[in-house]
Amino acid sequence: MAEFELKKYDEVPIGGVVTGGATPELNETGDWRSNRPIFDEDKCIQCLLCWSHCPDASFYIEDEEVQGIDYDHCKGCGICAEICPVDAITMVPEGEDSEDE
Repeated sequence: MAEFELKKYDEVPIGGVVTGGATPELNETGDWRSNRPIFDEDKCIQCLLCWSHCPDASFYIEDEEVQGIDYDHCKGCGICAEICPVDAITMVPEGEDSEDE
């Protein structure tokens, strides 16, 4: 039986690299969602769990505080609402009236 030798990190060829183009900043994907997160600033304790768990980097952060949600990039997955320890984010059906728009 032939012996298998693992390659070192610098010996492995680069593969699956997508150069340019496919960054969240360049692709507005917010119109895909069916539910939208609503941020309640009064309930927020600024733990930033929503920001750190958001797969689309859809939270505006300034001076280490959540300032709002970037609806142009939010796909409405609801992870932020699930992870929020104080229920400062709720999910509502897209198109439902909200003070947040």
